[in-house]
Amino acid sequence: MFHKILVANRGEIAVRIIRAAQQMGILTVAVYSTADETALHKELADEAVCIGPAPSKLSYLNAQAILSAALYTGADAIHPGFGFLSEDAEFAKLCEEVGIKFIGPNAKTIAIMGDKAKAKQTMKDAGVPLVPGSAHEVTLEEAKNLAQSMGFPLLIKASAGGGGKGMRIVQNADQLESAYLAARNEAKAAFSHDGVYMEKYLSNPQHIEVQVLGDKYGHVIHLGDRDCSIQRNHQKLLEEAPATLETKLQSSIREAALKAAQAVQYENAGTVEFLVQDNAFYFIEMNTRIQVEHPVTEMITGIDLIQWQINIASGLPLTLKQEDIQYRGHAIEVRLNAEDPSKNFLPSPGTLSFIHLPQGLGIRFDSALYQGYTIPPFYDSMMGKLIVHGPTREAAIKKMQAALNELILEGMNHNQSFMQSVLKHRAFMEGRFDTTFMQRYKEGLLSDGT
Repeated sequence: MFHKILVANRGEIAVRIIRAAQQMGILTVAVYSTADETALHKELADEAVCIGPAPSKLSYLNAQAILSAALYTGADAIHPGFGFLSEDAEFAKLCEEVGIKFIGPNAKTIAIMGDKAKAKQTMKDAGVPLVPGSAHEVTLEEAKNLAQSMGFPLLIKASAGGGGKGMRIVQNADQLESAYLAARNEAKAAFSHDGVYMEKYLSNPQHIEVQVLGDKYGHVIHLGDRDCSIQRNHQKLLEEAPATLETKLQSSIREAALKAAQAVQYENAGTVEFLVQDNAFYFIEMNTRIQVEHPVTEMITGIDLIQWQINIASGLPLTLKQEDIQYRGHAIEVRLNAEDPSKNFLPSPGTLSFIHLPQGLGIRFDSALYQGYTIPPFYDSMMGKLIVHGPTREAAIKKMQAALNELILEGMNHNQSFMQSVLKHRAFMEGRFDTTFMQRYKEGLLSDGT
């Protein structure tokens, strides 16, 4: 087992990892930028090292500074959390080269699954269903030719991308060239790689993902699925587990996720993501890291995913067996962001003047907040995640509504009331929603939740 883990992240995920490691008796090292001098993760860790100024590229994306901090403090492993360097194959490779264990899959797997075109080909070879489209990056001429056979609408996506960057919906042939060039330019700016591929655009799919765990001995299991369809601009706002799916379809999706993980000999925690429409499902990507929404899976399985990440990375076998995984009840997670919904969700950093957290069985709040903390303007606007668990979906919705009513966060604008309006919307409560939910109901939600 590791002696000391450096956490190469910030905010609530850094706090989450530090707590999990300390509960295992493992020492922890926090890294922080000058903007995070007063951050909770810095105070909770056994040691803390400043790695640079506020901009991410000079601190949390500064691989050399993070590795130097690990070597200086004697850390024998690095946990990257999510975002930042968590899916950077080169960083994982550098960790290997200096003898520090990267808590995640190996660099080769990250590279394969991080390149969306290569990932699609790998999944095709493994027999995992794909959205119809190109199996490789396409030139403009190839895109035009493929569009004729595919038909419209279609989607242009960055090969190295995610989070909606480098993505364009094309409704007709007249839009194709400008959308193609715009997607490439955006992909180049965001990912330093302008390759794009094409696929058929699904107009109203559910976004379903499956949590997988694998060890270096070839043992891979899944821990069920999550529905992540409530999104704004391709950014998830609310997640729940398990997904509400027909039993046969749900079983097929989970089996396909196992095939995907086995195809790349997956090691550690990962998430296989699918789009589901008209009782059919299609692979879209694999996230080679822990996800923001991992707590809903933990709530219904009773399994600590962070601690299992650490166990697997240390070389321990995955002793969990598929037949032993049990799913109890229903869990929902709401992301609470420092933003102003009435001003097109404008980020609204500020000082938290008062905080009161809801209490009760089956209620969890993952955050790095404390009273008097000033949220810096340099990073993601997520303040924390409120997670609840109930015996049924209906019970979980009611519990989340009550928990949001009790939660008090004063000092800045945030989306608490807006998310309450989502939870009370009839389409959500009845499970009649997909990724177009926000597009369809945004105006009504804003009038109810601001």
